[in-house]
Amino acid sequence: MQPSHELALVIRKSKYALTATGIFSLFINLLMLTGPLFMLQIYDSVLASRSVSTLLVLFVLIVGLFIILGLLELIRSRVLVRIGINLDHRINGRVFSAIMRQSLDPAHGKVFANALNELTVLRQFITGAAPAALFDAPWVPIYLVVIFMLHWTLGLLALAGAVILFIFALLAELLAREPMKMASAADGKAQHLYETGRRNAESLAAMGMEQRYKTLWQKEHVTGLLAHGLASDRSGAITSITKSLRLFLQSAMLALGAWLSIQQIITPGAMIASSIILGRALQPVEQAIGQWRVLVRARLAYHRLKTLLQNTPEAERKMLLPAPKGNLKVRNLRVAAPGKKQLIIDNVNFDLEAGQVMAVIGPSGSGKSTLARALVDVWPSVTGEIRLDGATFDQWNREDLGEHIGYLPQDVELFDGTVKQNIARFHPEPEADKVIEAAQLAGIHEMVLGFEEGYDTQIGPHGTNLSAGQRQRMAVARAIYGNPTLIVLDEPNSNLDMQGDAAMVEALIKLRDKKRTVIVIAHRLGLLSAVDCVLVLDGGKQIAFGPRDEIVTRPGQQQAPEKQRATVVGLTPTIKQNRQLGIR
Repeated sequence: MQPSHELALVIRKSKYALTATGIFSLFINLLMLTGPLFMLQIYDSVLASRSVSTLLVLFVLIVGLFIILGLLELIRSRVLVRIGINLDHRINGRVFSAIMRQSLDPAHGKVFANALNELTVLRQFITGAAPAALFDAPWVPIYLVVIFMLHWTLGLLALAGAVILFIFALLAELLAREPMKMASAADGKAQHLYETGRRNAESLAAMGMEQRYKTLWQKEHVTGLLAHGLASDRSGAITSITKSLRLFLQSAMLALGAWLSIQQIITPGAMIASSIILGRALQPVEQAIGQWRVLVRARLAYHRLKTLLQNTPEAERKMLLPAPKGNLKVRNLRVAAPGKKQLIIDNVNFDLEAGQVMAVIGPSGSGKSTLARALVDVWPSVTGEIRLDGATFDQWNREDLGEHIGYLPQDVELFDGTVKQNIARFHPEPEADKVIEAAQLAGIHEMVLGFEEGYDTQIGPHGTNLSAGQRQRMAVARAIYGNPTLIVLDEPNSNLDMQGDAAMVEALIKLRDKKRTVIVIAHRLGLLSAVDCVLVLDGGKQIAFGPRDEIVTRPGQQQAPEKQRATVVGLTPTIKQNRQLGIR
């Protein structure tokens, strides 16, 4: 499947429903001639013959035809609704996954953050009035031909009116395109600012930033309002002009028909019928102009979704590999932020056997968190390779690999749900034993039992009902749920007290006994007692790697000068202080 055509292919899957809609539109537009033809017969046959029986027959006939017309309109509307729903159903999961993958890229993540809203726009367009107008538009020439059949001068007037309205439709497109683009971009920025502000409301309130942040949001919001207003003003002006013009053209058609009737060139019935048919012929054009903002917005949504899917092709399903044991090999690893060229990690090399625990230390900004992201396949490497039991990450299906990886990011995020759901990674049917095992290993089992509803306690959006330390320990339990083979913990004790530190050390020892491979980013010394080896980073480069006792020496411990690599009194954030401690 070609990514550039993926959305179009999804739409094409509704081709039979679209074909049915076109067939319904055929009969609907044919039945739209019922009124004019009835009027023609009334004036030319019934009034001339004064036949009541003919009138009754014609009236009963049109009652049946209008009932059929109404049913066809209803069916067409329901078919379009189901086309929109089916489109959403077929593509929403793919769009959601693409948004999540794009969100890993700091540069482009927020660009596609509202892509699900774009899908809603596209669905609402399909289920709205605009598609009906588009299906009716091809019938405009047919109606004009019917008017020409009544008289060529009437046809010329109708043709001129249709051409003028079509020009106004193009004008509406040109005038509304740029304001709608500006409005959409500003709305996206305003929504991003709102979401960020809502999630950081405590900081905004505590540090008096709310008014200044509100000003930033208002700037984008007002920009969007002004752009929407400009687009509405322009499209509203065009809509008003076209509506007045259509009414004028119908009156002009009636006047021309009356003159032709006076000259006895056409009948009075043809005069009335031509005016009604003209109104029907121009209606789709007028409706399209009235719906032009919706059309433009839907087109923008289509292209944004197409770009998102094109930039995030669906991964091919790979052969299922056997569960890894945890042997990790990193060679010549270089990593940059997605979309950036500047390296954050430069030439890192190390090997870990299953069951080893490694600490990564170094000053702030040395690339420790970037290394953690690369080791769990969140950020791709620029060069080099990471092999888990001999297989690179791209040889795995992402979902299959995730079952064998545990990850605690530096910025802990929990999700709105129960304690059980968060620990079990929202598995639809989590095993209670595994949930409790993970909680016990993370040292939070007793804490959870102290909650009012235990493991069924709702933690609130982003875990707002928990303290920072509780959130972090619960995220650790989530990382080790199911006994994953490779576990990467980014500063797992940054929010913990002494008791939490001790529980974390005990958890690392237990994981090592279970032959789990653990990499822990450490800024505090307490965790080093539970590790086997240490990797030292500085400025993104590997300074040292080896057994803990060779890399790190505690205060008061003496080693031979040729073996002493570092003396750790505290893991400090500056390179200068690190050098003073002997880490080089």
